[in-house]
Amino acid sequence: MSIKKQFLKSKEACKVTWIIDKNTAGAAKKITLVGDFNGWNEHKAAFSALKNGTFKYVTELPKNNSYQFRYLVDNQHWMNEAEADGFVDNLVSGEQNCIISL
Repeated sequence: MSIKKQFLKSKEACKVTWIIDKNTAGAAKKITLVGDFNGWNEHKAAFSALKNGTFKYVTELPKNNSYQFRYLVDNQHWMNEAEADGFVDNLVSGEQNCIISL
């Protein structure tokens, strides 16, 4: 898994590329990025499945902010990003949410 941040000079945003490699994705058919930046909507940010088994999603987020997020795999289980900038307790699930800081 990885997160690539590209701060844009032309606007107050950061282009973020989220990648989940084949080994981590395993037999997943669908992975969705869910976070406070999209209202925790499980249907808004689906990763693209690449031919090599990797999943990829690209978005722009306003910079100078921190966001909580998680990955939803096959609409069944949650997965965290090992390379997140931090983690915070999720009081609803008792697990942790990832943090990305821009």
